[in-house]
Amino acid sequence: MCKVLGVSTSGYYAWEKRRCQEETEKEKQNRQLDERIMFHFYDNLTAFGSPRIHDRLENQDNIKVSQKKVANRMRALGLFATKPKKYINTTDSNHEKPIYPNELNRKFRVEAPNRVWATDITYIHTGEGFIYLNPVIDLFSRRVVSYAIDDQMDHTLPLRALKEAVAQRKPSEGWIHHSDRGTQYCSKKYTEALNEAKAVISMSRKATPYDNACVESFFASLKKEYLYKLVFPTKAEAIAAVKFYIQFYNRKRTHSTLGYATPLDYEMAYEEAQRKNAGKSELSSA
Repeated sequence: MCKVLGVSTSGYYAWEKRRCQEETEKEKQNRQLDERIMFHFYDNLTAFGSPRIHDRLENQDNIKVSQKKVANRMRALGLFATKPKKYINTTDSNHEKPIYPNELNRKFRVEAPNRVWATDITYIHTGEGFIYLNPVIDLFSRRVVSYAIDDQMDHTLPLRALKEAVAQRKPSEGWIHHSDRGTQYCSKKYTEALNEAKAVISMSRKATPYDNACVESFFASLKKEYLYKLVFPTKAEAIAAVKFYIQFYNRKRTHSTLGYATPLDYEMAYEEAQRKNAGKSELSSA
């Protein structure tokens, strides 16, 4: 073979040695990369796909790698996000209660906290029957401000979540509250609570879930990233799992719309920027 190719025998063996060393180094790098990929995948409840894993590798581990390679390595390792299950409608919009126009109009980018909140109801199946979750989400940071869980989904469920959120955050007059047209949100007591909190009431158009896409996205993440991987014999176990995920969601789960920050970190960065701007204003006035 060496005679045919016109190379020396010693040159061939030197090339073969270098090739073996290069392959060994490549395998070592892939093994180290795989270890970090698996760490971030399981450390984040197996919820992260390649974009978020890639962000963790670059910004936390200082590993320079393309997102395509991360996706390929995850595929080779058999690491995939959980697919969603079937959808069950929890909205009853066939009622004669007053409804309100869509003031939000899909303007999901919000410049500051406590200006736009969105809410909705979803179900969780258990061996003892369904439980229902009603979160209140601040669209600025996608943070779950408050939530209520019960095995009934009358108007008292969202009303508890709303009152807790208002008490904690104290939004200024004119903030927007967005929901669907469900009978719970159109009830007299609920709209009275919104008027008392000086909110602008906004509701999605009929049979248009995209008008409340941010809350729908949260429900999809909650279920396919965590709940669908588990079986809940009791309601108490499901409630505990929901509470655990919401803590994870607010404090640890990164969002591409927030530049891969967590909701809590995004709000803290905003508050820090506000303090710095206030300090600069005081210095300039002095």
